[in-house]
Amino acid sequence: MNLLSENLWTDAAAPLAAWLWALVAALLFALGLILVRLGLAHLPAMLGASISVPSAALLFWVLAPAMVDGAAWHWGAAGLFAGVGLLYPAIVTFLVFESNRRMGPELSGALGNLTPAFAVAFAAVLLGELPGPAQVMALALVVLGATMIGWRPGAGGGWPLWVVVLPLLGAAVRGALQPAIKSGLALWPSAFAATWISYTVSALVIVTIVCLRVGGRPRGYRRPGVAWFVAAGLANGFAVLAMYQALSLGPVVVVAPLVATYPLFTLAMGLFLPDPVRLDRRQILAVGLTVAGIVLLLAAPAASSEIALRP
Repeated sequence: MNLLSENLWTDAAAPLAAWLWALVAALLFALGLILVRLGLAHLPAMLGASISVPSAALLFWVLAPAMVDGAAWHWGAAGLFAGVGLLYPAIVTFLVFESNRRMGPELSGALGNLTPAFAVAFAAVLLGELPGPAQVMALALVVLGATMIGWRPGAGGGWPLWVVVLPLLGAAVRGALQPAIKSGLALWPSAFAATWISYTVSALVIVTIVCLRVGGRPRGYRRPGVAWFVAAGLANGFAVLAMYQALSLGPVVVVAPLVATYPLFTLAMGLFLPDPVRLDRRQILAVGLTVAGIVLLLAAPAASSEIALRP
């Protein structure tokens, strides 16, 4: 086995390590969101997606010889990771783009923040991870707080009711994939392999869709936008890697709400942008609710059961 094997990712004791990895994922997702916003000033979202996901996939291919133990390869888990890659981040990315276009980012993002609720529900059904009352309360606080951070009063309107399905479907898919990845990690406990395989498939899906939509000749790439979206792709790629590592160490009921706190980090980063965010009472209340949810979640007893990922 290589010195830089996936064992290096599992040395820390769970569940503390799971909490830390989940918070790292939230921080990186927030950074990725900020970088995407900067990139959108130079490139449309579709072209940006064709840069960000393949950039991360390419880096994972560079790292794969050092990070993946070939002797531990598990075809069943690899197939599951590839199946996840068909949906996330590939198809979910386009669902988010379309819901943002039709509903606006505020309402679309608010409904997208229901992801941890879907994740916990699917984990209860598929993995037997049943949340306790304190964890349910913590989840509710985190979802409410994260939603309030991005919500703007009076946003939305002028779209058919069925459009609500788009962000809800995206949230449901993201939520379902967390227990799916955890099931795969029970067969092959390598968060890097899960990220590498899923991102490779997603990159192929996104590039194919973009090429079909533009007739096989993508145009309009501008150097500043390319740079921002490469950076965003790397931030999001490593955020997914951190989230999968957290899932390999702890229950979905802990990991999903902590990852969902990324709007809190986005808000904090926004304070240091050239056009800084101005906090109002609603956002301050939202921050308080989110932090209270995190504290309650970390103080709550563990889920009643979970898949054993290590012998």
